[in-house]
Amino acid sequence: MASHALRLHPLLFSAAARAAPLAARPGGGGGGTRRVRRHSLAVVRCSSSAAQALKIKSIPTKPVEGQKTGTSGLRKKVKVFQQENYLANWIQALFNSLPPEDYIGGTLVLGGDGRYFNKDAAQIITKIAAGNGVGKILVGRNGLLSTPAVSAVIRKRQANGGFIMSASHNPGGPDNDWGIKFNYSSGQPAPETITDQIYGNTLSISEIKTADIPDVDLSSLGVVSYGDFTVEVIDPVLDYLELMEDVFDFQLIKGLLSRPDFRFVFDAMHAVTGAYADPIFVEKLGADPVDYILNGVPLEDFGNGHPDPNLTYAKELVFTMFGSGAPDFGAASDGDGDRNMILGRRFFVTPSDSVAIIAANAQAAIPYFQSGPKGLARSMPTSGALDRVADKLNVPFFEVPTGWKFFGNLMDAGKLSICGEESFGTGSDHIREKDGIWAVLAWLSILAHRNKDKKVGERLVSVEDVAREHWATYGRNFFSRYDYEECESESANKMMEHLRDVIAKSKPGEKYGNYTLQFADDFSYTDPVDGSTVSKQGLRFVFTDGSRMIFRLSGTGSAGATIRMYIEQFESDASKHDLDAQIALKPLIDLALSISKLKDFTGRDKPTVIT
Repeated sequence: MASHALRLHPLLFSAAARAAPLAARPGGGGGGTRRVRRHSLAVVRCSSSAAQALKIKSIPTKPVEGQKTGTSGLRKKVKVFQQENYLANWIQALFNSLPPEDYIGGTLVLGGDGRYFNKDAAQIITKIAAGNGVGKILVGRNGLLSTPAVSAVIRKRQANGGFIMSASHNPGGPDNDWGIKFNYSSGQPAPETITDQIYGNTLSISEIKTADIPDVDLSSLGVVSYGDFTVEVIDPVLDYLELMEDVFDFQLIKGLLSRPDFRFVFDAMHAVTGAYADPIFVEKLGADPVDYILNGVPLEDFGNGHPDPNLTYAKELVFTMFGSGAPDFGAASDGDGDRNMILGRRFFVTPSDSVAIIAANAQAAIPYFQSGPKGLARSMPTSGALDRVADKLNVPFFEVPTGWKFFGNLMDAGKLSICGEESFGTGSDHIREKDGIWAVLAWLSILAHRNKDKKVGERLVSVEDVAREHWATYGRNFFSRYDYEECESESANKMMEHLRDVIAKSKPGEKYGNYTLQFADDFSYTDPVDGSTVSKQGLRFVFTDGSRMIFRLSGTGSAGATIRMYIEQFESDASKHDLDAQIALKPLIDLALSISKLKDFTGRDKPTVIT
């Protein structure tokens, strides 16, 4: 990494290459897709270094452009973050935005998905935290902590908050993406009131407070102190694993995975969940140590892949699950471990169906929900499958904007247990982030519960069986999302303005081909807990039969604009549930493309990804 040295003030940070290699997983090393070394659950404490007086420096700086912070933090190309003081400015602006009592003398968590630049960034963040009076940093070994694990550690250790170094499902490496976000003491992403203040402070920043301390060795568990400031390198798996054992019946799941007639494969996509897969699925649950994992070694560039668990980018898993001799159950997670994809043998479960099926089966299959869910929620673009489960269970239901932080308030108020987004995010109130491995364990719990009385040789209840039984009970919400990635921003915005004009002129009862308009609007949301409001959260065309067309610009990329088009149609007739979603939805898809004039505005004649 020395050839990519940061151009920072010479007195501020050293950008020398970090000596410790990126571990295959905690305690491991190497490359490829082979199984990684066994994980030790023992907490090892190294001897603390001799306490030294902490010397704080005030380094002059000036604002840099482009640090507007969105729902998922700040995401840019690595080379942007490597510009002089670019990251340092944002971190200092964050501390300038927080009440002093939220961090001075307090504890913060630090971790990330293992992508390129994380190790340098961890040293920068640590020194600025010390310079601003933070008392302790808990950092995952080798800088690794999945996003769900950061939330879990914050909550268990009662930390004041935490930094997550990740650009989520975006590609990694020197020429690709990097990101940073801050989670609060409940473990949930910082609210817009804070992210807006961060941006405001980036526009006026004039100094960076940093501690003059050496780089911390992140490769070994232990504690090092400098005056009143302490860094503890922690096991990135331990706290999270203990939480999963509290949520799920591991013995029930182990009974399924140890069956000779059940096969399971997990694709870590060379991302952070490779560090969690072996200790959880193999050591604790008894999955086959040879065949169960694909791409299990976390790599700084994700093996030159795109760590987004969908049918387009998780090609190896899809090929395995749709090929001859396919396993019974397949799953994948993304760069930072908060997303998931669920597959049966030659069967894809949409994220919208997945959260609905988990919610419908949670009380019977998952001990954490033995009293039933308190409430259910989904993001607005997600299909209405979950709504029908909430209605049958007679529990409160909430429709929120895209962004996991909107679920957090409901959870903290005791109103919400299980929630999900169509963008492969599923989770519950055990933490305040979506959680990829949690979703995999939830599905394994459902399958284990449904097959617990099956003898070897009897036909097992499959993923497809569970999904079809759900459709027979609740009906099927055909759903598809079209992603048009890295569109020219001006053209994308013009298309959205065109649609707003169409909505402004629309009237209920108007005919759109064979569909009758119920209403069209730009989705807004009032939080039932704190009364805060947000607007312009997605353009909706809702028809009298429940069909929907939705258009949004996504804020999760680092360049250009991603247009997302969502299409949904409900079907109660079980004889039509076998239709391919693209065939069932084709009239609506054609209508959406026609109304939006997407091709005229963007020049795109096909999407980058179809879900």
